[in-house]
Amino acid sequence: MADQMQWANALSTHHSLEAAVADVVQQAVSSLTAPADIGLVFISSAFTSEYSRLMPLLAEKLSVPVLIGCSGGGVIGTTVKGQTQELESEPAISLTLAHLPGVNVEVFHILTEELPDLDSPPDAWIDLIGVPPSPVPQFILLSSSFSSGIKDLLQGLDFAYPGSVVVGGQASGGGMGGRVALFCNNRLYREGTVGIALTGNIVVETIVAQGCRPIGEPLQVTKADRNIILELDEQVPLVLLRDLISSLSEQERILAQHSLFVGVAMDGFKPSLQQGDFLIRSILGVDPSAGAIAIGDRVRPGQRLQFHLRDAQASAEDLELLLKLYQNQHTTEPSAVAALMFTCLGRGEGLYGKPNFDSELFQRYLSNIPVGGFFCSGEIGPVSGSTFLHGYTSVFAICRQNEC
Repeated sequence: MADQMQWANALSTHHSLEAAVADVVQQAVSSLTAPADIGLVFISSAFTSEYSRLMPLLAEKLSVPVLIGCSGGGVIGTTVKGQTQELESEPAISLTLAHLPGVNVEVFHILTEELPDLDSPPDAWIDLIGVPPSPVPQFILLSSSFSSGIKDLLQGLDFAYPGSVVVGGQASGGGMGGRVALFCNNRLYREGTVGIALTGNIVVETIVAQGCRPIGEPLQVTKADRNIILELDEQVPLVLLRDLISSLSEQERILAQHSLFVGVAMDGFKPSLQQGDFLIRSILGVDPSAGAIAIGDRVRPGQRLQFHLRDAQASAEDLELLLKLYQNQHTTEPSAVAALMFTCLGRGEGLYGKPNFDSELFQRYLSNIPVGGFFCSGEIGPVSGSTFLHGYTSVFAICRQNEC
């Protein structure tokens, strides 16, 4: 029998860092029957003052060739009873270990100032990462929340590594201005991006739940300047938006005051747009005199937009829809063996009013696999084949063997 891929996750809520590290290492190592090739560790911001001690403590008890991780406003992991828990604002550590036969692993740390210009050839990005584009690598990235270059890095990876899946999240410190930490092979970093590239006998598939539902009809941008929408369907955007809001129910109108977003259609030629066809972006402001709307991304004439609302119900329905779709599309392939979950600080108990909502819904469709992850200040995942930095999103990276 061929050597099989194995994943394990352990979660500890000990208030002592030493006890928490000993706990997760013992649990995770004992769950594997072969040596771990990679490790991913996520530490709660409740341990902020002790970040520098995490790698030395792990090195005492754990031998793994590649180990990356970061701090999170909360951490996600699997209990000894097999239940996934999302632990927010309390001391916790989540450790994922994986035995990956037939998988090549490369690890890297990149600073913003090292990034090539966006007009550089693919070779400049390949030289930076140190990984060839074939066979196609799968990337897991953990970035500083203050890393201004993350969007350029994602664009560069898409350019140099077509067909690669890129997932991950931005480290968070829990509160505004909280210190963050990135970990990479016994080193602590405060800036840049740490990552691993996986090639060979592994498939990483994604679910990117942006948590919104569309309202009104799709509209075409007929005039724009950078991130400012000047005309929609040759009309004043703010007038169209006010008309749309006045047509909503009272409950939706209240929601639109603080949870209104714009969805940018990712496929310019798709005749019928559905939920999930849009990249969700924030509305940054409006110009009442010109009737223009500024959003959190560049926009160009010819693109189609649709306004969206976000609330707990929309988020739940969006994730369930995507989980059903995933389940229907993956009935004949080797089973998923593990998942990583990168979710926004704005989700969790604050959105749903109860803990563990997204992870419990995920487990309803993909059960009995270890899940590890953290609460991010920005989530990394693909929409329609391109990789983006998201907000208010849950990104799941589902891992399985490549072999049939």
